Amino acid sequence: MLRSVSPRLAMPSLDVATTIRPAEPRDLAALGRMGASLMRTHYAFDRQRFLAPGDGAEAGYGGFLGSQLDETESVVMVAEVDGVVAGYVYAGIEPLSWKELRDESGFIHDLLVDEAARNAGAGQLLLDAAIAWLKQRGMPRVVLWSAARNASAQRLFDRRGFRSTMVEMTLELDA
Repeated sequence: MLRSVSPRLAMPSLDVATTIRPAEPRDLAALGRMGASLMRTHYAFDRQRFLAPGDGAEAGYGGFLGSQLDETESVVMVAEVDGVVAGYVYAGIEPLSWKELRDESGFIHDLLVDEAARNAGAGQLLLDAAIAWLKQRGMPRVVLWSAARNASAQRLFDRRGFRSTMVEMTLELDA
């Protein structure tokens, strides 16, 4: 477990402890809520490109992340702030891909921190924990995607040393 103390969560005058730990079944409701939030954010960025959240988004995303908890080549970790799940990261090992011109690598699929807990270091702790998990498994690099309009996430990734390598472009064929 990683532990950090940050003075900037919710009430600036209080020190708040953030713990990073593997997600557990008891976290699935929070993971579903946050996963659905991630879906809503991306859908708001581009309603044509991203999947519409729909009525069952929380249950669907929570169920999906729950299915990953026991997978040997993926990890879901949560940031717990004063006993409350305030963020999560979902990462995994991706095999060599000829279509992506990429060797086996680590891949960070999701990283989200609740809005009330942002800018207090939980995102950095989650990112570092996922990178450490992938490094322990011998991954030579970590790849991730970030929505073009998600500048705050891109700043976090830039500060950690990620570099831009690909640009996804989308063309709608129903127009």
